[in-house]
Amino acid sequence: MEPDAVITIRPATAADQRLIVELVRSARLNPLRLGWVNFLVAEKIEGLGLRVVGIGQLRPHQDGILELASLVVVPEARGYGVGGQVVKALIAKADRPLYLMCDDGKRGYYERFDFYEVRNVAEIPRSLRGLKRIANVVEGILALFMKKPPHLAIMAYGGLPPS
Repeated sequence: MEPDAVITIRPATAADQRLIVELVRSARLNPLRLGWVNFLVAEKIEGLGLRVVGIGQLRPHQDGILELASLVVVPEARGYGVGGQVVKALIAKADRPLYLMCDDGKRGYYERFDFYEVRNVAEIPRSLRGLKRIANVVEGILALFMKKPPHLAIMAYGGLPPS
């Protein structure tokens, strides 16, 4: 991708559904609840048309929170700020408490956008708490065999409260 490429962010449409599923699966992310209505799409001008170079969603949960999820940037567009533009657009769109789940290696990336790790399980929203407990058990088992087992971080948005 060219460094000066113009990226636009737009709401996904039904026509994007197949590509959304393909991108999420290729990135080995959670393939559940991938409804296009929750997604934003990043596009760049290519030739005479537009090409999708990134996606992300605000996944609603039953306890009233939103989860920033399914953030994918196509390999050739990585390193050009596409993911950051999608994250900022999703934050701006959020109208209630915003959380995300990521592996420990991506924590620093999200901290740049004012997310912080929620370490106290009691402070994790109910909809994400069960996953965190399962992850803690798996991490404990893996710690028996690995020097540095993977760690699932639950992060909350700490910037200005969504309006």
